[in-house]
Amino acid sequence: MVLKPSEYSPFSAVLWAKVMHEAGVPAGVFNLVNGDGQGVGAPLSTHRDIDMVSFTGSTRAGTEVARSAAASVKRVHQELGGKSPNVLLDDADFERAVKQSVLHVFQNSGQPCNAPTRMLVPAAKMATVEAIARRVAEGVVVGDPSSEKTTLGPVVSKLQFDRVEGFIAKGIAEGARLVTGGAGRPDGLPTGYYVKPTIFSNVRNDMTIAREEIFGPVLCILPYQSEEEAVQIANDTPYGLAAYVWSEDNARARLVGNRIRAGQVALNGASGDMQTPFGGFKMSGNGREYGEFGLRDFLEVKALIGVDAA
Repeated sequence: MVLKPSEYSPFSAVLWAKVMHEAGVPAGVFNLVNGDGQGVGAPLSTHRDIDMVSFTGSTRAGTEVARSAAASVKRVHQELGGKSPNVLLDDADFERAVKQSVLHVFQNSGQPCNAPTRMLVPAAKMATVEAIARRVAEGVVVGDPSSEKTTLGPVVSKLQFDRVEGFIAKGIAEGARLVTGGAGRPDGLPTGYYVKPTIFSNVRNDMTIAREEIFGPVLCILPYQSEEEAVQIANDTPYGLAAYVWSEDNARARLVGNRIRAGQVALNGASGDMQTPFGGFKMSGNGREYGEFGLRDFLEVKALIGVDAA
């Protein structure tokens, strides 16, 4: 089955089930049950005949799944929220780093769990970074996702739209500098859950927009005075899903990346493949996806002792 872009929909699981069916996968290998957390999620996570639950979603929902699963002592594999730091060291290629990072934040309408939403920048480079970020953000085309000209579509629901708008209002109220974007729908889009591509600067790491996962097209730029402070700010978060480091010195980038507590750290815009383990530390979860480590979480270890092999 080949899906055209016009056939994509939020119901990707239903499409995947259709793909599996049309591919001839035997019945029972893959099953899809539709429903909400209370109607389906809770019974699955509490049922004693289910040995493991793998959950992808918010940290709040993930903790509820773990709590529900505890009574039956089943294993819980979690891939949860993030507030990923993006450290631009003073020798970085700022034009490349800022452009690529801003566009990453705006992917999927700002809703990737590993989006580099906290951009840490040397204080002396703030004006340069702000100018590049504003230019890139203002070049983003917001509109109908079925249009080939669109580069940023709507967020997933009214609930999420209101949540993101609330964070933008909170950022303004707490004193962050609004570089571009802001509250309200973009010009020419009076309806729909469209959010302006928004960038805040002079953000402090204790501000709400720097602490909580927004899950929308909102970037926070934070200044730092030294490499040591950059690492401290990067790690000052309850999350640990992903992180990013930029430097023209690969050895330096690797050293800084090793000091950041995150399950995956990308250096100078690199990306992993299907063999690269993905998953977080701290409140970002306890599981891994992809590659050997992704398979290990779905296996049980068993020892047979005392009988020689035939």
